[in-house]
Amino acid sequence: MKTVVKIGKSTRVTLKLIAMTVMLVMGATSLYAKNNDTTATVSFSGKITDAETKKALVYASVLVEGTNIGTIANSDGEYLLKVPKNKANGKVCFTHLGYKTLTLEISSLKAENNAIALQPEIVSLQEIIVRLEDPATLIKEAIAKIPRNYSKSAAMYTGFYREAIQQNKKYVSIAEAVLEAYKASYNNIFTDDKVKVLYGRKSQDVKKMDTIVVKLQGGPLTPFFLDIAKNPENIFNEDFFKNYDLKLSGQISLDNERCYIIEFEQRKNVNLPLYKGKIFIEVESLAITAIEYGLSEYGLEYASSMFVKKKPLTMRTDILGADYFVKYTKNNDKWTLNYVRSELRFKCKWKKNFFASSYNIMSEMAVTDIDETNVEKIKATETFKQSDIFSDKADAFKDDNFWGDYNIILPDESIQSAIKKLNKKLSKQK
Repeated sequence: MKTVVKIGKSTRVTLKLIAMTVMLVMGATSLYAKNNDTTATVSFSGKITDAETKKALVYASVLVEGTNIGTIANSDGEYLLKVPKNKANGKVCFTHLGYKTLTLEISSLKAENNAIALQPEIVSLQEIIVRLEDPATLIKEAIAKIPRNYSKSAAMYTGFYREAIQQNKKYVSIAEAVLEAYKASYNNIFTDDKVKVLYGRKSQDVKKMDTIVVKLQGGPLTPFFLDIAKNPENIFNEDFFKNYDLKLSGQISLDNERCYIIEFEQRKNVNLPLYKGKIFIEVESLAITAIEYGLSEYGLEYASSMFVKKKPLTMRTDILGADYFVKYTKNNDKWTLNYVRSELRFKCKWKKNFFASSYNIMSEMAVTDIDETNVEKIKATETFKQSDIFSDKADAFKDDNFWGDYNIILPDESIQSAIKKLNKKLSKQK
């Protein structure tokens, strides 16, 4: 995947940004989700916090029990969930890595200001009997069990995707989409996932970019490339175990399932842009349930020289950091992709110029519905391509009357202002 930085009218800087070992991409903050019945829904909103510290739980999951209807809390722990009325007599589950799942009757929730407090749960290695003490063995077995722990059949996913670009902490581009994806079987390594944009909208007049124009290629495809259970070789390739130090650091609870925590960090003597992070593996099934990682401090100095493929001689580009988070949720006895977030930070500076521009490219996707019955491959003419730039195409998918009945990850305050501006712009075009 590539991020293309265009300077002026003719000069391009191409950053080949690696998200695992092959790609690295970026963007976003707000998500919408398609319900089974978008014409008759009830809404619930509130905030999710740590019961002990009272701190907001960033990106906690909210899911209607027994369904694929759900959403994700934003960076302030706030959430908005829309539920079809025919599901309103069910239960809703609030989950977060390292916390006990809280399940409530939907009928007990108010329309607004629901205060949800989750109890932390972490077990040290001294308090448990570890079945396999070698973290490398655990990872190898987890990879070997992917065909057993994830769906053997293709499915249709509905999700919300958002990408945003900041220049010097000011938003210069925001684009979001409701997408449909053909999710190939996890034990079919030869079939790629396909993505189709159903609805989209954008705002690129939040603040005009200066001499450098940043565009993100591949957009809604990126979260599916980051699906580590589908593409384990992106990190766990043949060189992984010789390039990383591993540590089994304890256990946590995820969706009421006990999970090992395995930390991995690039070895100091490896002169490559690699990673540092944690992988979470369910104790019983050895399913990969989540992974969070970012560019290692040891590999960061090699990132620019490795990733910058084309740029003007008078401009320097430095990669400042990249972070990723991929989470799965359990449906019956199988784990499915639930949430993906990525963020890239870099700086561009012209030689002989005191000032530099910093960029933050973010992307986010939440899977909000899964249909395993009505599965149909997406036509090639409708498939979003790796070379496509979503922000350039968003207007082709615009539907001003669409967005009301979709779940949303509430945006940060600065994003809210941008969305208000976007809505005003769209209303003028009606």
